[in-house]
Amino acid sequence: MRNLIKDSLNTMENTDKRISILRNSGRPLNSPLDLNPLMDELCNSRLVLLGEASHGTHEYYTWRTAISKRLIEEHGFNFIAVEGDWPDFYRVNRYVKHYNANSGNSVEILKEFNRWPTWMWANWETEALVSWLHEHNKTIPTNKGVGIYGLDVYSLWESMEAIIDYLETHDISLLPTAKRALGCFEPFGDEMGMAYARSLQRYLSRTCENEVVKLLGDIRQRAASYNTDIEASLNIEQNAYIAKNAESYYRAMVSINENSWNLRDYHMLETLKRLLNFYGSNSKAIVWEHNTHVGDARATDMVLEGSINLGQLVREQLPAYNPRIVGFGSNQGTVVAAEEWGAPMRSMKVPQAMQGSWEWLLHQTGKGDQLILMDELKDKSGFRKHIPHRAIGVVYHPGHEQVGNYVPSIMTERYDAFIYIDSSYAVHPMKVFVDRSQLPETYPWAF
Repeated sequence: MRNLIKDSLNTMENTDKRISILRNSGRPLNSPLDLNPLMDELCNSRLVLLGEASHGTHEYYTWRTAISKRLIEEHGFNFIAVEGDWPDFYRVNRYVKHYNANSGNSVEILKEFNRWPTWMWANWETEALVSWLHEHNKTIPTNKGVGIYGLDVYSLWESMEAIIDYLETHDISLLPTAKRALGCFEPFGDEMGMAYARSLQRYLSRTCENEVVKLLGDIRQRAASYNTDIEASLNIEQNAYIAKNAESYYRAMVSINENSWNLRDYHMLETLKRLLNFYGSNSKAIVWEHNTHVGDARATDMVLEGSINLGQLVREQLPAYNPRIVGFGSNQGTVVAAEEWGAPMRSMKVPQAMQGSWEWLLHQTGKGDQLILMDELKDKSGFRKHIPHRAIGVVYHPGHEQVGNYVPSIMTERYDAFIYIDSSYAVHPMKVFVDRSQLPETYPWAF
């Protein structure tokens, strides 16, 4: 990757021309009304993927919320699927759809998110979206309400517990199979996924593959009968898929022959397909994930590692949905992240973008926050090469940013549109008390 970045910087031709083209193409972005050109781009799609350049930036959440609201209200989109755990978001889904009048409120439900990094979804920006969905669905029948779901594969323990809890009430005949599968993982404790992977690495222990495959098969055979409410069958079958795919994912982490990243994104694709099928033949979906998942991997150096991602897969496998991908990024600001995996979160300063990078070029236009439509750049020679494009993870070291935080990308092929924020704020975690009046006033319409 470093060589690609170095080459892209060394061979940059006509930088001033690039900046001039971007200055003429960028549209100012100050309110939801400024999204009109983007809505024109997205209105004929049934699958819109909205990215983010970090999991801890206020504006990425607020602009995705603004776009999602318009897609739902103006174009009839059915659900939002996010880079989060299924069990956590299934509780949120039941809340926003009014399945249970005594299900608490949005703050209580989001504060139940306890898997690190908690700030990713237990934040006030997400609470604004959840509250809006709950209100939007008030006068809509449950089977027509707009849902919200988690696409990720990490929730091995939570999904196993959900299966056991459901079977104890609705199908005790499958309990022995489910308990055998859970029993195989129980020695590894609450963080069973990583502990399971470490055990395989150190001791070459017997795997739990057969147990979870058997459980999935049995549940699939009976899923149609688990119709205690509209989404019960979907929920228990999805948890069984998670148990199977999470076992494969953690096993792949210690294998030299499998790519755990690819397994994770294939799981996300299959979950998305399952949701689209659940909502019917004309269903429309919005996806919220990091740019590294939604921006087409074929336009980055990921191809050198044999890696794919959701953005690539939906373009290849779901062309009938006319998928559209919107990337996000910023030049500087603050972000919530951690210094190492599992460490306490903190607000960090994001330095100005590296010279020659995509974010740097947009900053040089002097236009501030803006919307870029990639069709307007595709025939421009200066944008047919890899350009460094910043990506910040949940683990972040601002002082060493140029070493590993820039992904060489052909931007016009990676995205269909891009939202650029010149100076961004950190997201507002719920674990840090924040009065709503203390939130940034940059986008008051988002709350």
